Amino acid sequence: MTIDEPDMDKIDFTSFILSLSSSALMGMGEIPNPLTGEIEKDFCAAKETIQIIELLAEKTMGNLTSEERGLLESVLIDLRIKYVACANRCRCSD
Repeated sequence: MTIDEPDMDKIDFTSFILSLSSSALMGMGEIPNPLTGEIEKDFCAAKETIQIIELLAEKTMGNLTSEERGLLESVLIDLRIKYVACANRCRCSD
């Protein structure tokens, strides 16, 4: 199968952001790895993924639909809150 084949699912901006969000959530241990079903924490990867989404928000400013902008903003708010909560839990358990 090649990328040009018509039956391949086309990725759009929304699904790309949701995929990045899932990766960040997985890194924070909020959702299990879909391949193993296990919780795998990698806070550095989660932080980096959040930073990538922030970069995309900055670089796409003015080029998104209102729905895409709203999704991006709500995903970032949710991820930032969860990241701070995870960081605080880790600090308390040390």
